[in-house]
Amino acid sequence: MTIIKDKEFGGERPLFNTHNVRLENVTIRDGESAIKECSDIEAINCVFEGNYPFWHVDRFLIERCYFAVGGRSGLWYCRNLKMTDTVADAPKLFREMENLELEDVTLNDADEMFWRCKGIKGRNLVLKGGTYPFMLSSDIEVDGLQSDSKYVFQYVRNAVIRNAKITTKDALWESENVTVYDSELNGEYLGWHSRNLRLVNCHISGEQPLCYAHDLTLENCTFDPACDRAFEYSTLHADIRGAITNIKNPMSGEIVADEIGSVTLDDNIKAPADCVIKVRNDA
Repeated sequence: MTIIKDKEFGGERPLFNTHNVRLENVTIRDGESAIKECSDIEAINCVFEGNYPFWHVDRFLIERCYFAVGGRSGLWYCRNLKMTDTVADAPKLFREMENLELEDVTLNDADEMFWRCKGIKGRNLVLKGGTYPFMLSSDIEVDGLQSDSKYVFQYVRNAVIRNAKITTKDALWESENVTVYDSELNGEYLGWHSRNLRLVNCHISGEQPLCYAHDLTLENCTFDPACDRAFEYSTLHADIRGAITNIKNPMSGEIVADEIGSVTLDDNIKAPADCVIKVRNDA
């Protein structure tokens, strides 16, 4: 493996079509597409300031690196990435990628992160700000996530999320085959139009959660008192611990809670309109 150490590069495609290279303490200055059409690249303690630093790269390691704001759209059309102990201020880093493994990564502008990616394994991720991270991605495993980005996990498929604290709006819309364990989900309109969404040991807050959901499952979940109009037009099986303030017009299934503040069943309820709703002590 060729080692490039303590160097600076700038301009257009300075490391184009390089292979089997280790970069140590390298800075990529202003310019575009520094590492493009490359493979078997290791970047250790590097700084990326120019646009589009990694495009069409296969088999690469990024460790203890920093992506400045100018390093936007940094990793597109790439495969087989391992990233650890890295911080980015640049938006739109990951798109159209396959097989990503990330650990201890902080994304300070999570705008349009992880679009159309397949095969994401994440551990201890922090996402700040921005909109639509993970949109249209699939085959996701995340353990340890803090995110205040808006519209997170829209249109995702086949995901398992553990130990997350997500503060957002419209999370998990149109998602399919997603399970969330041991997490805190804060925000309006959670999980609308989802399919096969399963929440286990989760705490839910925000207005009108989990409406228009198909085959929704809740196991040992709790609700903030401000949650209202939950489950409208949803099919579900829900085991709720503690109280839920208001349930509105669920389509079918069963809801069991320790306490139910009120139930709204009006003329707008949709067929089959046969959801069983009961307090646990009366079950």
